Amino acid sequence: MAQTSDVIVIGSGVVGASTALELSRAGRTVTVVDKAGGPGHGSTSASSAIVRFNYSTFSGVAASWESKFRWEEWEGHLGHRDPNGSARFVRCGIVILDVDVISWSDSANLFEKAGIPYERWEHTELVAAVPGIDAGRYFPPEPVASEAFFKDPRGQLGALYIPDAGYIDDPQLAAANLAHAAAAEGAEFRFRQLVTGLERTGSSWRVTLNGDETLEAPVVVNAAGPWSTAVNRLAGVGDDFTVPVAPMRQEVHHVPLPQSLREARGGAPIIVDLDLGTYLRPDADHSLLIGGTEPECDPLEWITDPDRADPRPTLKRFEAQTYRGARRLSDLPIPNQPRGIAGVYDVAADWTPIYDRTDADGFYVAMGTSGNQFKNAPVVGSLMATLINGVESGHDHDAEPLVYTATHTGHEIDLGAFSRKRPPNHASSGTVMG
Repeated sequence: MAQTSDVIVIGSGVVGASTALELSRAGRTVTVVDKAGGPGHGSTSASSAIVRFNYSTFSGVAASWESKFRWEEWEGHLGHRDPNGSARFVRCGIVILDVDVISWSDSANLFEKAGIPYERWEHTELVAAVPGIDAGRYFPPEPVASEAFFKDPRGQLGALYIPDAGYIDDPQLAAANLAHAAAAEGAEFRFRQLVTGLERTGSSWRVTLNGDETLEAPVVVNAAGPWSTAVNRLAGVGDDFTVPVAPMRQEVHHVPLPQSLREARGGAPIIVDLDLGTYLRPDADHSLLIGGTEPECDPLEWITDPDRADPRPTLKRFEAQTYRGARRLSDLPIPNQPRGIAGVYDVAADWTPIYDRTDADGFYVAMGTSGNQFKNAPVVGSLMATLINGVESGHDHDAEPLVYTATHTGHEIDLGAFSRKRPPNHASSGTVMG
């Protein structure tokens, strides 16, 4: 006889674990299944875990600002202390360099609407605040092997500085903390369980694991990260999505922190540099993480099977990202060999996630999240619980999108902004920045 519960969540990354926690708190029995050996072992573990607030929509900005307060009071948000320790929010500030594809004034307007403190730095202020920075304007990014990469700057950059931004020191531990809290609320986690079948039977879903065992629940949440599209195919959903989602391989590289950034006001900040096509994030061990922002000159690495993605960093990506970093910070040390990690993002075409029901009753998705939704994970569980509780009570979310009222900020977050049927977000930068 199949094991039954109120909800089955597929995926125990930071989004799936957060969803399990909030649904358990709402009084539902929850079973979480994951093909990996523990929570956060998939794309969550490869996240740069940056906590920033710049998005192209107010809903995205409001969700990230609300999440900041939950990260700051992490154990209070969880409600349970994990004996294995807790992830930590490191506040270091973020410098967002000017770039042609994103208007700094548009970002500032959204920050003001959300009540997010920021500073506008002109060129001289930027150079004074970030020692060693080359604040020249180079856009658009060029291939690092081309002569165009070494062109002289065509003007000077300013920046927005947001002091409350930072990063989470251990993204996998953050997912484990959420899973521990969810389990303390009654959720059951089952690892090394591959979903091989999904079938709607009457008012319930039958989920087949490893080809034989079955679970049943009236509600299923697909939070499978890069595997989410494959899970949708098993369930026979997704044909009405207006925004496609697919897995993309990405790399983040580790280099020593340059001496110049050690002398920066208040310590090394995060630097978002779409002008050259990178972002740079300090780490606790005097190192720097360097990732890419999908510049048009670098081909995107779409893949069909996340399980076949090479987990090793490549010399080509390493050079592309570190050389751009060294162009911006002239004293950036570049190791002789690539050092870093490769992971797989679950990317929506407009880099805006899908948190929604589907055209199959009881089947929900939290997908298209990788790359820029880790920071929102504490509030995503609340969004999904609001969605599921509303729709399962008879609300027509497609006709009248539900709204979540944030507990710390009081902002109303329109869940319609994350609809599977939304018009593509043309305000998006078309990059991981959203």
